[in-house]
Amino acid sequence: MERFDVDAFGVFAEGWALVTAGVQGDYNTMTIRWGGLGTLWSRPTATVYVKENRHTHDFMEKNDLFTVSFFPPEYKKALAYLGSHSGREGDKAAAAGLTPQYLDGAVTFREASATLVCRKIYAHTFDVAAVPADAAEDYYRDEPPHTMYIGEVTEILR
Repeated sequence: MERFDVDAFGVFAEGWALVTAGVQGDYNTMTIRWGGLGTLWSRPTATVYVKENRHTHDFMEKNDLFTVSFFPPEYKKALAYLGSHSGREGDKAAAAGLTPQYLDGAVTFREASATLVCRKIYAHTFDVAAVPADAAEDYYRDEPPHTMYIGEVTEILR
């Protein structure tokens, strides 16, 4: 597999990304600022977190593949839009000015500078009682916990 050289700590928090699950005609995407890249079980992996009440969560649950797409800085406004609107209310990708690119079993966007195609290998919903108290108060007082999805990176598209 080709190298994917990024700032592991800044690529999500500062650059943001989209996680997308589903297929042509039936997918959803959302902006993420949390994530991780690494190795698990001798496989290259991407880890993302999706709350149970997000529309994307249903797509993550019912699909084996998902993508993590990164964008140049000029798309920050589009990613902000995607992070503040629900796919339940319409085609938010079109409203944000992004062009879907359909893969075999996954979806990304033509405007992405890089996309990781991931096969889901593990999922687990956080036990809020095991989360540090300050994080539980900040993130889960009035919201459900995140589900952590770990995907084996099977392809890197540029």
